[in-house]
Formats: sequence, C-alpha cells, structure tokens
Amino acid sequence: MVGVNGLEMATAERSDLADFLADLEPEQWQVNSLCEGWRVRDVVAHVMSFDDLNLLGMLRRAVEARFTDINQVGVDELASLDTGQLLDRLRAHLRPTGLATTLGCRLALLDVTIHHQDIRRPLCKPRQIPAERLRCVLHDALLSPELPGRRLARGVQLKPTDLDWSHGSGPEVAGPAEAVLMAMTGRGSALEELHGPGVSVVAGRLAR
Repeated sequence: MVGVNGLEMATAERSDLADFLADLEPEQWQVNSLCEGWRVRDVVAHVMSFDDLNLLGMLRRAVEARFTDINQVGVDELASLDTGQLLDRLRAHLRPTGLATTLGCRLALLDVTIHHQDIRRPLCKPRQIPAERLRCVLHDALLSPELPGRRLARGVQLKPTDLDWSHGSGPEVAGPAEAVLMAMTGRGSALEELHGPGVSVVAGRLAR
C-alpha cells in the first residue's frame, strides 16, 4: 500500500516529529507516553532503534532480550543520551535505514506515525496527519502481524468522518480517522472519541 512513496512519507513523518520535539520543554520529555512503561524520550529512542540494524543485529538483540522484549533492548541502547542528543540523532536519521525500510518502508511509516501520536496525545498536542500518510497507515495497521488491528476490526465497519477511507462491514465505528487508527492499534483511550454500534465490539475485544 505504501509503494514507491513510502520512504519519502516516512522521512516526512520523522521530520514532522523532530520539529515537534524541538519545541518541547525538558519535563515534557519525561511524560509517560501511551506505550506502557515508556516516557516520551523512550518512544523517540524506539523510533530510531532499528536504523542501521541488519538481520544479524536483530538476532543479537533477540538473544540479549531472550526473545521477550526486543524493542526494549533498542531503547536501552540509547538510554545514555540526553534529550538534546536524542533529537540530534533523530535529525541525523530522518531518512529511515536498515530493517525499518523493508516492505516498501511500510514498517518505518507505520511505526513513526503511531508513535508520534503516542507522544502527542498525553501532551494534549493534537495535529492533522497528512491524508495520504494516514490512509496508508490505517490500511497497514490492519495487516501488520505486530499490531492487533486485524483482530479488532474483524466484523465491524471502520468509517472515519474526516477521511475518504473505509474498511470492512458490520456495526459501524465512526469518528476522526486519527482516533480510528489509535483504537485499531490498541490504544483504548481513543475509543472515547468514536461512536457507533461497533465501538462496544472493539472495546470488548480490547478488554480481553
């Protein structure tokens, strides 16, 4: 779905994230994100954690994590950097490389767009995600084996009210496209912004 523009869109999304982070106060970097156990700074580290990583490096991390939490190993590797250094590193890695560029850069775009919102929502800093990126990420969030989207969206119709995109059939889940995306990626708080008979179906699945 991301296609030939995937790298450009992922780069643009990282650039938008970097611009946003540049205006944060030091204490805002320490705020808990929507990712359990991760502060804003940890999420930023995660976004870059697969750059320049090849399959051998991925195997090394898996062994180090004992196949339980590979993502945390990547975050821990950047734990010694202060927030200014993290931002500088992100600026130097706006164009994704390594494993993140596989599958037409789907992983890079999906990862940074969702995590950008994981940071913004707790800080009460909403934004309008560019429509082209949002369509791609909504589509791919329902295909990714790393995310619960396929299970959560089964048998319901996703119908954003502000984007020309829909998915599925059945009881309707309607509302802002960004909230649909976050709900389909397991962020239960986003359900409060959605409406329709399908919302209770998705809420029940999330509760399980």
